[in-house]
Amino acid sequence: MEKWNGKYRIPSARAIWWDYANDGTYFITICVKDRLHLLGECNNGKMKLSTIGLIVQGCWYEIPRLSANTCLGEFIVMPNHIHGILFVNNAPKPPLIANLDNVDTSHQTTTPNNTDKTKATNKQKQQFYSDISPKAGTVATILRSFKSACTKHINLAFPEINFDWQERYWDSIIKDDNSFETIANYIINNPAKWDEDQFNENPLNK
Repeated sequence: MEKWNGKYRIPSARAIWWDYANDGTYFITICVKDRLHLLGECNNGKMKLSTIGLIVQGCWYEIPRLSANTCLGEFIVMPNHIHGILFVNNAPKPPLIANLDNVDTSHQTTTPNNTDKTKATNKQKQQFYSDISPKAGTVATILRSFKSACTKHINLAFPEINFDWQERYWDSIIKDDNSFETIANYIINNPAKWDEDQFNENPLNK
């Protein structure tokens, strides 16, 4: 585990070599905080969703309406986590072409004053924070909005539960048709294999 500012931190699960605004297909897994079984029950290979699970399902199906660049693939709500496939299609936009007909392109010969330097510094700071902030239409912003909507609606309906998601989520870039078919089948068959699922744990029962 790495250290930052003298403190241990969990390495990012994101693929640092991938632009998450790129067109792509993503396999997503998100767990309830502490992996509590709040989303429903899985018996005999079938899921019976709780009211909380139904809220989560509804919020997931709202994603394409709120994020026009996104389509949904296979999806399942399990007792303490969800699996889903997201198709992200950020088509490149044509560059803006400035109208230079009325622009004076002659160079200034005066030396920049302190005000100019301050403006330049502020512009650099703004660009820095823009570069490191999650961009609209990325997997990060889509899932952040989804998790936030779920948490808001669930806690309005069940304030005593203090529902929350696990801070991080898992994602995997689906690179080809074979991988897509394997993952889609895994999601569909997840309830049937719940007894051997790695997420099949409930701290309240320990």
